[in-house]
Amino acid sequence: MEETVKKLSKKATKHSRGDFYRLGGAIFFMIMVLAYTFLNNGGIPQVTFLAVAAMIGGYMAMNIGANDVANNVGPAVGSKALTLGGAIAIAVIFEASGALIAGGDVVGTIKKGIIDPALIPDVNVFIWAMLAALFGGALWLNLATALGAPVSTTHSIVGGVMGAGIASSGWEIVNWSKMGAIASSWVISPMLGAIIAALFLYTIKRTIFYKDDMLEAAKKVVPILIAVMTLAFITYLSMKGIKKIVKIDLITALGIGSTSAILVYLIIKPLISRASNRLANTRNDINSLFTIPLIFAAALLSFAHGANDVANAIGPLAAINDAIMSGEISTKAGIPLWVMLVGAVGIALGLAMYGPKLIKTVGQEITELDQARAWSVAISSAIVVIIASALGLPVSSTHIAIGGIFGVGFLRIYIHTQYEDKISGIKKAHIKALKDKIEELEKEKETIENEVERLKTIQLLDDKKQELKDVESGKIDFTNKEKKDLDKIGKKEHLKKDMLIKIIAAWLITVPVSGLLAAMLYFTIRGIML
Repeated sequence: MEETVKKLSKKATKHSRGDFYRLGGAIFFMIMVLAYTFLNNGGIPQVTFLAVAAMIGGYMAMNIGANDVANNVGPAVGSKALTLGGAIAIAVIFEASGALIAGGDVVGTIKKGIIDPALIPDVNVFIWAMLAALFGGALWLNLATALGAPVSTTHSIVGGVMGAGIASSGWEIVNWSKMGAIASSWVISPMLGAIIAALFLYTIKRTIFYKDDMLEAAKKVVPILIAVMTLAFITYLSMKGIKKIVKIDLITALGIGSTSAILVYLIIKPLISRASNRLANTRNDINSLFTIPLIFAAALLSFAHGANDVANAIGPLAAINDAIMSGEISTKAGIPLWVMLVGAVGIALGLAMYGPKLIKTVGQEITELDQARAWSVAISSAIVVIIASALGLPVSSTHIAIGGIFGVGFLRIYIHTQYEDKISGIKKAHIKALKDKIEELEKEKETIENEVERLKTIQLLDDKKQELKDVESGKIDFTNKEKKDLDKIGKKEHLKKDMLIKIIAAWLITVPVSGLLAAMLYFTIRGIML
């Protein structure tokens, strides 16, 4: 007992020390951002306000890294295609690269055009509102991360801008039709992600895992799946990942993606064939063929996320910087290198220090993921973004990825239902066969005159009646064919429904809570400044 107490105490001390170091690292980063802003912008008006805004921008970036990046690498970690450390290293490198290389040099000051800046009375009110929006969104993200709920960082900042805008200029400042389109993404994103991920996983099961010779099936199917993945990811990267460097339309992006897919297929097919020669005809070995594609998926998703979502951290900061420098309210603002670095470094630090919690949630605590399931989630993320971009639908990458994981979980529930139905059918068939046999033996017994044969028949009849009782109570002797069919379907916990409820609840309150926080912060800032 005493030894157990010592171990628990040691574990708690180690955990507390880790929390202390992480908090210290976060505070040190924000202080460095504050100090650098003062030194880099000395002599400009409102430099103190800009430095505080930069510090809050760094805080927002860390929260994006802690919460949102988990969706890109969580499935790969949950499936054991990547270790937690490897996933963090890949995400840090590619998130920062995406932000710095493809993050662009101009950003919209009003996220998604949800408020009309012309209705803001003066530049100071605009600066206060943007700071409140940034801080409100960051606080909600921090809370969601602490609760273990992956939420949309885009929706967090949208809620912050809306709340601060209403607080500063009234309800009429909000573009409600645009807000309606954003709200629709709460349903569209996860539904599309779930459907596409489930379809891909079902295809993999039917074409590979339900075959007698899985290895031979994998040699034919896996190269095609990797080619499809190449098409999706190259198209996605062309349209979204580098859109701030070069504008590429859907047709051109699909052309580039298709050419890349054909080349990858020709290269990967002989490699898969050779790799298969070293594998056994087991599910685990077949799953290993998806490991390298999953690693590439995690890297490309991280790059595209860094390029696109860094604006959530630095957009309001760039707007504040532009307003202070120019004295005007602009719909577009240039991004100084130092502002971009605040966003890129903040995301990387937030991921490294606080990301593991959400990575484990996404990868392990919603449904059990293997490489094939995680691959289905990854490709659904790319395909849904392409479809949404083509249709002009506002979607959340977080909602797509989590929706994909839920889709995999629901497919597993559906397959498990098939398992139960199959068991029920087998049971009914066994019961009918036994009743028919008992009825046959009853008739046969009456016609047998030889006492020895009669006793044998009575014994066999008793055995069949006992077997019928066993089957009715759930004890079934499956035939080899029945065992083989049932082995294809697992019986495990397929989807953690409490996690589903928690995540959906967090999604629904993201905009209103971040909006309320931003409104309260706006009035606080206004009170201080006036």
